[in-house]
Amino acid sequence: MFRTTACSIALLIALPATAQTAPAPRPVASDPGPAAPIRYEVSFPNAVHHEARITATWSNVPVGPLRVQMARSSPGRYAIHEFAKNVYDVTARDGAGRPLKLTRTDPYGWSVAGHDGTVSVTYTLYGDRGDGTYAQIDATHAHLNMPATLMWASGYDAQPIRVAFRAADPAWKVATQLPATAAPGVYWAPNLQYLMDSPTELSDHMLRQWQEGGQTYRLALHHTGTAADADRFAEKAKRVVRQQIALFGAPAPYDFDSYTFIADYLPHISGDGMEHRNSTIISDTRSLAAANDDQLDTLSHEFFHSWNVERIRPASLEPFDFTRANPTQSLWLAEGFTSYYGPLAIRRAGLSTLDTFLGELGQTLNAIVNNPARLPQRTDASPQEMSLRAPFVDAARSIDPVNPNIFASYYPYGQIVALALDLQLRQRFPGKSLDDYMRLLWRTHGAPEKPYTPADLRAALAQMTGDAGFADRFFDTSIDHSVLPDFAPLLAQAGLTLRLAAPQSGWIGGQMTVEGGAVVLAQSPAMNTPLYAAGVDRGDAILSLGGVTIGDMATWQAAAAKLTPGQQVAIRYRQRGMERNATLTVAADPTLEIVPAETTGAAPTAAQRAFRKAWLGA
Repeated sequence: MFRTTACSIALLIALPATAQTAPAPRPVASDPGPAAPIRYEVSFPNAVHHEARITATWSNVPVGPLRVQMARSSPGRYAIHEFAKNVYDVTARDGAGRPLKLTRTDPYGWSVAGHDGTVSVTYTLYGDRGDGTYAQIDATHAHLNMPATLMWASGYDAQPIRVAFRAADPAWKVATQLPATAAPGVYWAPNLQYLMDSPTELSDHMLRQWQEGGQTYRLALHHTGTAADADRFAEKAKRVVRQQIALFGAPAPYDFDSYTFIADYLPHISGDGMEHRNSTIISDTRSLAAANDDQLDTLSHEFFHSWNVERIRPASLEPFDFTRANPTQSLWLAEGFTSYYGPLAIRRAGLSTLDTFLGELGQTLNAIVNNPARLPQRTDASPQEMSLRAPFVDAARSIDPVNPNIFASYYPYGQIVALALDLQLRQRFPGKSLDDYMRLLWRTHGAPEKPYTPADLRAALAQMTGDAGFADRFFDTSIDHSVLPDFAPLLAQAGLTLRLAAPQSGWIGGQMTVEGGAVVLAQSPAMNTPLYAAGVDRGDAILSLGGVTIGDMATWQAAAAKLTPGQQVAIRYRQRGMERNATLTVAADPTLEIVPAETTGAAPTAAQRAFRKAWLGA
C-alpha cells in the first residue's frame, strides 16, 4: 500500500480465510477445469450505473446450511471495510435450478439451507470507487478488488476456483495475476486466499510486456494518454524493476512466473497503490504527461513489496482473516522501509535528480522529527505503537474528530527509521548497509518463506552486524521507543547538510482557512506550537494579531509574515462564542531541509563523494 492511502500486505497464496494452525498446501499445478468445486461468473449488464451481476456456485456442499458472506477486510488494508453494504438483490438456487431460501441473521452474510449439494447465489454489486480497496464499474472499465466483489463460503478455503469474466465491451481485455484457462475470459485460482489477493481490471488498456531475470513483467495501463506515454513509462518501470532485483540479487519467485502492474490513470479514479503477491494495482487521477510520470514513485513502492511484506512477512498477519481487522506492530518495517526504498530505487536507477531526492527526503525527515506524536515523553510514541494504530487510520472513517497530535504515520516514520539505520550501519560497519540487512531478511524469512516476529528482526540485525549491543540499542531506542539519532553528522558523511530552512522566520504553527468570512484555525495545532500554548484550537476565529485586525486571509498572512523569533505578540480570537485574549511567544521556524554541501559553498571530500555514490548511486 502506498503512503497516505493504504498498500497491500497481501497474503501467502495458500492460507485459509479463517484461523488455522497447520500450513496450507502450495497452489495446485493446473486449471481445475469446468467442474471446479467453486465457480464465479461476473458480468456487467448495467455498467453505466456501476453495477455487476455475479453468480457464485459451490458444489459438493455437505448436508446442512451453507454460510456465504462478504469480507470485512482486504489484503493490505488494516481497518474494517464493510463490503456487504454494496450487495443487494440476492437469490439462491440448487443444482436443479430450484429456488432456495436465504436467511440473513447479520449484516455480513446469508445462510442457505435445503440444497441438493449445489448452491448458486446470484447478487448485484454496486461499485464506484476505483482504488486498491473497492470496485469501480462503469462504461470505461471494471476495476475489481476481489474482497469487495466476490462472496465466499465458510469451509471452502482450500478448494480450487474458476472465474469467468463477461466483458461489457468487446474491446475490454483482462489484466490480473490469476492464471488464464484455455477458455476465453475464464481464469482460475488455487484457493480462496489467492483469489481474494488477485485484483482484476477489465478495460481497453494498453499492454507492455518484458522479461527480466527469467520472469515476465506486464504493465496493463488504462489511461487517457498516448502509446508514446505508455512506452516511456514502461521503460522507466523496467529500470526500477532491474534496480530492485539487483538489491536482492534475484527476482521474487512469482507463483506463475509473472508479475502484473495494473495501472489506472483516469480523472474519475481515486489515487492509491496496493500490492499483492504477484501484482499490484496503482491509480492516479492525473495523466502520465500531466504528472510528469510521478506515478513511478507508487510503482516503485508497490513493487518493493514483492519482497518486503509479500514474502518477508510479519507473523502477526498470518493467517489473514477476512472477518476482522488484521493488525501488526511491524508496519514500520513492512510499509516504512518500503517507503524508504521506493524513491531510493528511483534515484539509484538514475530517474530522479539528487535535488529532487533530497527535497522529498528532507520534507519527510522534517515531518517526523518535528511531529508532536513522537515526543520522547510519550509512552506510546514508538514505531511499533504507531503500527498498531493502523486499524484506526488506514482509510477508516469516524465521525468524531481525531486529535492530530496522537499519530505519526508508520509510512514516513518507518522511512526515517530506515534512513537512521542505513546511515548508522554505513558509519559504524564499513562495507555494510541497510541493503545487507534486507538481503539477510530475504534469505532467512523470504526464501523460503518464514514469517518473522519483532524478536527475529532484532536478531537479524545482531547477526548482520556481529554486534548484539548495537542491535539492542537501536531497537530499544528507535523501535521500542521513539528516540531518533542526530541526523546532521550522519548525513554529513555523504556531504549533505541538515539545516533549518528559514531560521530567521517567525513561526507560531497551525494552518488557517476561511469559513463564514472569518480566518479560522483549520485543525487542532500541534502541542509544540505557540498557538497551542496560547489556547487556540480547531475552529477558532482569529480576530487580531499584534494589534492588526484580521478580516481576511491576506491580512492574516501579512501579519504572520512580520513575526520574528522570540517576539511576544497579542492574539485575540473567538472560541465557541467567547472572545479570548492571549500572548504568543513566537518561535523560530523549525522546518528542516537537506541540501548538498555544494549548496552551502563547501566542496565535499573524496570520502563524502564515495559515501554518497555508494548510498544513492552515481
